[in-house]
Amino acid sequence: MRAVLAVLAALLAVGTALSRPGLLPHGPARGDARLRPGDDESSPGLLLRSALRLYGRSARRLYVGTNGVISTQDFPRETQYVDDDFPTDFPVIAPFLADLDTSGDRGNIYYRQDSSQDVLQQAVGYIQAGFPLSAGAFVPTNAFIVTWEDVGAYQELSQDTQPSTKLNTFQAVIAYNDEDTYTIFLYPSGGLQFLGTRPKESYNVQLELPARVGFSWGDGDDPKRDGLFHSLASSEQALRRLERESNTGIAGVWVFHVGSAEQVEPGGGEGAAPAVPHPNPGTASYPHPPSSHTPMAQRPSHASHSPMLLGFVPGGRRDGGTQQSHSANPSSYSSGHHGVGVEEDVHFNPDAFTYSAASKETCAQHHGRCSPHAFCTDYAAGFCCHCRATFYGNGRQCLPEGAVHRLNGKVSGSLRVGRASVRFQAVDLHAYIVGSDGRAYTAISGVPPPAARALLPLLPLGGLFAWLFALEEPGAENGFSITGAEFTQSLEVTFYPGGETVQVTQTAEGLGPDNYLNLRTHIQGEVPFLPENATVHITPYKELYSYSSSAVTSSGQREYAVLAGTANQTLSYRLRQNVTVSGCPHARPPARQQLSVARAFALFDSHEHVLRYALAARIGPAPDDAESPVVSPCHDGSHACEAPARCQPGLGTGYTCECPAGYRPDGRGCQDVDECSEGLSQCGPFSVCLNAPGSFRCECRGGYQPAGDGRACVPLSDPCEAGRHPCAPERARCLSRGDGRATCQCLPGYSGDGIHCSDVDECAESPCHPAATCYNTPGSFSCHCRPGYAGDGFQCTYAAEGNPQHLTPCQHARMYPREVPPLGDGHVPQCDEQGRYRPLQCHSSSGHCWCVDAAGQEIAGTRTAPGTTPPRCGSPESIQQLTPCEHARMYPREVPPLGDGHVPQCDEQGRYRPLQCHSSSGHCWCVDAAGQEIAGTRTAPGTTPPRCGSPEPTERPPSMCERWRQSLLEHYGGSPRGDQYVPQCEPGGDFAPLQCHGDSGYCWCVEQSGREIPGTRSEPGTTPPCLPSVAPPSVRPQPRPDVSPPSTGTFLLYAQGQQIGYLPLNGTRLHKEAARTLLSLHGSIVVGIDYDCRDRMVYWTDVAGRTISRAGLEPGSEPETIISSGLLSPEGLAVDALRRALFWTDSGLDRIERARLDGSQRRLLFHTRLVNPRAIALDTLHGNLYWTDWNREAPKIETSTVDGANRRVLVHTDIGLPNGLTFDPFSKLLCWADAGTKHLECTSPDGSGRRVIQSNLNYPFSIVSYANHFYHTDWRRDGVIAVNKETGSFTDEYLPEQRSHLYGITAVYPYCPGARK
Repeated sequence: MRAVLAVLAALLAVGTALSRPGLLPHGPARGDARLRPGDDESSPGLLLRSALRLYGRSARRLYVGTNGVISTQDFPRETQYVDDDFPTDFPVIAPFLADLDTSGDRGNIYYRQDSSQDVLQQAVGYIQAGFPLSAGAFVPTNAFIVTWEDVGAYQELSQDTQPSTKLNTFQAVIAYNDEDTYTIFLYPSGGLQFLGTRPKESYNVQLELPARVGFSWGDGDDPKRDGLFHSLASSEQALRRLERESNTGIAGVWVFHVGSAEQVEPGGGEGAAPAVPHPNPGTASYPHPPSSHTPMAQRPSHASHSPMLLGFVPGGRRDGGTQQSHSANPSSYSSGHHGVGVEEDVHFNPDAFTYSAASKETCAQHHGRCSPHAFCTDYAAGFCCHCRATFYGNGRQCLPEGAVHRLNGKVSGSLRVGRASVRFQAVDLHAYIVGSDGRAYTAISGVPPPAARALLPLLPLGGLFAWLFALEEPGAENGFSITGAEFTQSLEVTFYPGGETVQVTQTAEGLGPDNYLNLRTHIQGEVPFLPENATVHITPYKELYSYSSSAVTSSGQREYAVLAGTANQTLSYRLRQNVTVSGCPHARPPARQQLSVARAFALFDSHEHVLRYALAARIGPAPDDAESPVVSPCHDGSHACEAPARCQPGLGTGYTCECPAGYRPDGRGCQDVDECSEGLSQCGPFSVCLNAPGSFRCECRGGYQPAGDGRACVPLSDPCEAGRHPCAPERARCLSRGDGRATCQCLPGYSGDGIHCSDVDECAESPCHPAATCYNTPGSFSCHCRPGYAGDGFQCTYAAEGNPQHLTPCQHARMYPREVPPLGDGHVPQCDEQGRYRPLQCHSSSGHCWCVDAAGQEIAGTRTAPGTTPPRCGSPESIQQLTPCEHARMYPREVPPLGDGHVPQCDEQGRYRPLQCHSSSGHCWCVDAAGQEIAGTRTAPGTTPPRCGSPEPTERPPSMCERWRQSLLEHYGGSPRGDQYVPQCEPGGDFAPLQCHGDSGYCWCVEQSGREIPGTRSEPGTTPPCLPSVAPPSVRPQPRPDVSPPSTGTFLLYAQGQQIGYLPLNGTRLHKEAARTLLSLHGSIVVGIDYDCRDRMVYWTDVAGRTISRAGLEPGSEPETIISSGLLSPEGLAVDALRRALFWTDSGLDRIERARLDGSQRRLLFHTRLVNPRAIALDTLHGNLYWTDWNREAPKIETSTVDGANRRVLVHTDIGLPNGLTFDPFSKLLCWADAGTKHLECTSPDGSGRRVIQSNLNYPFSIVSYANHFYHTDWRRDGVIAVNKETGSFTDEYLPEQRSHLYGITAVYPYCPGARK
């Protein structure tokens, strides 16, 4: 005890902050292992000297990950957890869970297990500081220490960016003995220099997700257990407190009791931990006074506003405090997970949550939980059930020994079989068990034949029942004796040589009538294709099972033979399975057992459509010399096969390299077969054969379409000429698309979808002259001048004594001024003596002046502010006759592409000269016919100007890889240095599978999007084997991609990387079953999205292509790029259907711009006082524009008119990271979703009446309003979340099957909201 007190005294003498010497000793001098540098590395499983208890389970191995985490099992890829909130799908101890990176000598990660006395004494000193009462007798025998020293955040580097100098240092210590475990998190002063990391999928979008600190049980996928987790910090405010606060009295030191299955206990709740000394004795050590009703002896030792965390009790309630509890998912749409994470409470009362011995469960209270064939036994901490003699089971459920048993269940799945996708829902599963000799027969009916045949090798589907009901040898227990009838099996199988992976989850839900076991099975993934005549033979095998108090695990390698006709092929797969159980904590299951399967059969009955498995098994103790099966080099990656050759396991560690179809052997690798040139293609007449790596494809020539056999091409028929169309007769016209399909378009004067067209009342739009009367007719209208006026109804002049006075357009505008653009706001034009518009126009009240053309239209860029010198304007006729280049010379603009005072050079015909040079800076560049700069042609002052000519037409638009390559070449000045990265592209435009960094020697493999595949980066001198990232195309003729048209009604459109998703609404509920992809946009990253309700067009921004595009919602519509230059990172987007205008933000250029819906008349609205403009929204009826600025130093929401006038800040207080913004046209409220404050708030357009709708969002990105709900995309959930406007409650969520971040979202109405005729 004296040693412990000495440690504490030394620590407290340090002061309020933990210094680096306060960390436990670490580094090479202490024998630490060093984790391999990288972005997503993990250590091998370190076998502990003795097992530790973590979350009530026994663990023998620990794994250390780069991303600030420790686990009892190996980590999945970081994309599956690093950006997500708690709970995780695997057990986690997380001192700082974020996307960390130690590449390039950016820090070290050390780890070791230690039993030296100096280390254990320092650890126990911290533990007893946090738990002075309950841990007073705790003596650890071992410690596991992990230190992240000067590690950096993952960062995508380019020519303009340097590696961040912000580095973090922190430590986690797990101290344990045979009975209990404590965890210590240590954060030295100045150790946390960054608090979050940027998601890899964010591309140019500036986002930063805060780190997560805490614990997760890893039961999130088990519907029988709560997805428990314990959150210490997940916001910037809470993370900042980690260094300066504590639950031990020592700043930066946090201690937790983690041995219990029910809860994580934070230190500081026992009232005796010493307070944190404060450097200034004249100030109080508590920022807020403790609650007056809390006895001093029971107050926590840290400041009352520090993060307080409670242990987890499912369904527990607290009635005495104001602390909030948060579930893993919002409670109203939780899927069986009810984990509670509590964070940042400032009024926690420790008296509000207490335990006593009286709450212990006993047999007297709960014997009814036991089976009628079991007896109950009381233990010190609870009770357990045990089956009586002649019965077996776990006590909760017991079955008679040797009897016949039956199982019933449902099987659902989503499988990729070869190149086909197969889904099946709730098909029947029946199993018949002969317990006396361990035989298990399984039948699954209703699985589609391609999937059923492919599942023949997947014997573990029936193998679960063989283990459950295996014949028991003396001293052994089969699975049912341990699990009973309530458990979850998770199985992962990887097939070789193809590498297909499938996951199986089987959940037992108790015994039904007649002791039938009920089971739910879900299968998802990819399996190899098997031909119709194939049979599968499986040899007998033995399998080792390892047991703990809460889980049973096994892994192994299986071989099976596939016979198809005279062909015979031996293949294999590797499996890993885990069975989660809730058995008696006082039972002692065997450490290991061996399952012996003497006979195994698999059969698919094509007549009855039944998949059958049959196994005979017995289970016994594992032999002392039993070892895990030998791992093939194909399975652990140590083989020497070169891509695309596949490794085929042989006997023992033997293997062969086999080439896939479409390749021929070439040493250890493979060479592509050109089926087109060698005459091996199967393309029919009127088609073209195109070779591809490993395959080929057939494309129909122009005017032809794929035939019914999928190989030949036949001429297209015209449905309009044949009368095969549904267009409304006499009100619509049929438009042939040339591909055998047609679209319907209402005739002028009618509106609708072309199938149903209704008359448009044109008179409601007041098209006639003010002195005329409008008469509506079917499909048209007419205008007639009123008595006393003469004209055609569109122009009426006053008839003085029968002589009508003819007015010019300018004179007419003076006599009948309108309140709409271009001469709105009460402006009355000035005319000359001949009645023409004067070249210079000035507003009589505002003082603005501008030039106009002969039609009176304002010439862009000529408007001057009140009080300044008016512009010099030429005659309207001369302006109207100028070419674009001559006009730009006369009226130079200060915006790209000819900005910064550049005056373009024109040739004799007034066209832009191909070579343009800046008169003052000396830069030169090439331009196209429209005067737009051609990327990559700009040269520096004093160098040879580029050679410019007419651009050559290309057969296809540049790909994402080519656009990125061109952008970087332009950025590097045309000739990159040897240390600068330039992406390598395939001839077809795709990213080359192997990418290398200049002449550095570092190489890595990439996905189709160009993103690095973690774990493939190699050192100089070696090259990683990379497979092509683009799947070989099908042999079938391919129709061109286009829009998959949505149904009628209201629906949501959301952006998800390279696609736009469609999510219909049923009222305000999300109709998830009908969700699908509306438009696939390969190579794009769609961020902002909005909809034009008049023309039924969807518009979007693309930060990868740096473009703005649109597409109609009619069948077959294709994307059209409307703006392709002068953009860097276009994000937010808003469509003004009333004014036919488009508005967007660019966070790369820090600009807000507008244009017509076709991309013309582009105009810069704002380029000053902007840092990170993100979301943008419109009040179309009142002509107001709103946008958010994601400036971390001074975030704000601003507003102006749609013309850029009256700019002002609307919201700037109590705002963090305003990502999403929407204007509700029905309630007339402006609302935003804040990823910093986690709030959803609304205010009136003038900034008054601000109120919080929901204060517990995760990480919202974009938001839209419809009816009485808000719908927002969320980066933690990777889904669409619905929030009720009135109550603020979460009512629904949609999580797309493909997991990736969602960006913009918009609502599509069957009408134009707020529009007026």
